[in-house]
Amino acid sequence: MFKIVEKKVLAPSIFLMKIDAPRVAKSAKPGQFVIIRMDEKGERIPLTICDYDKEAGTVTIVVQSMGCSTRRMAEFNEGDYFSDFVGPLGRESEFVHESIDALKNKKILFVAGGVGTAPVYPQVKWLHENGIDADVIIGAKNKEMMIMEEELKSVSKNLYPATDDGSYGFKGLVTEVIKDLVVNQGKKYDEVIAIGPMIMMKFVCKVTEELKIPTIVSMNPIMVDGTGMCGACRVTVNGETKFACVDGPEFDGHKVDFDEAMKRQTLYKSEECKKTESYEKNCKIGGAN
Repeated sequence: MFKIVEKKVLAPSIFLMKIDAPRVAKSAKPGQFVIIRMDEKGERIPLTICDYDKEAGTVTIVVQSMGCSTRRMAEFNEGDYFSDFVGPLGRESEFVHESIDALKNKKILFVAGGVGTAPVYPQVKWLHENGIDADVIIGAKNKEMMIMEEELKSVSKNLYPATDDGSYGFKGLVTEVIKDLVVNQGKKYDEVIAIGPMIMMKFVCKVTEELKIPTIVSMNPIMVDGTGMCGACRVTVNGETKFACVDGPEFDGHKVDFDEAMKRQTLYKSEECKKTESYEKNCKIGGAN
């Protein structure tokens, strides 16, 4: 059993949980994920690690309550326990294996969208702790939905917030910020790392391909089982079939077939909606009683 030692709301429907999991915390690296089950009959939920503290033995996750399982997870509070908390899983970010001197000469731009901001944080933090600067763009629908700005500000060289409605920071999409930085301001980047909604990563890759900037994306959004057994996370990369949970979750974004991946992402949509409707109905019945 794994205790929730801290819980806080970051934005509407988005919450952070710090879990007591010393063995996972000890081995965790940026880019990896965990699998959570709330109880013995619970769904396996893959979530990219947001932060880890090897000394305290805690791992932090950020969850957006959208489907049946994540809405149920939102009802858990400090002091409650998860049945399973398995990890770290998946391959760590490639830059972890590069030499520190080489990374110090590299200009890296992170692009975070929505709840994808959470897995960007441990990567930027790791670079910062090793004396490596990185710029970060955070995109959100509006100011209220922007998360982890202060945390990222403390570890990034330059932070560029952007909102779709212009309620905070740059008004517009993260792709427009990339163009503004590179084309208008003359900034040069050797690599872009983008994590967020699939559609955001697709269009970030279109822009960076035009600008000839190598780009890494995280295909965590299509994972279901988290072990490669269910096949839901199959993704075509450079014409080859890969599994996001065991071969990734990070891949060369310019070689990912996003259209196929987004189509696969909707495969379980109707079943998920039915389950969510059933869950909400049962909650209302329970409330009436």
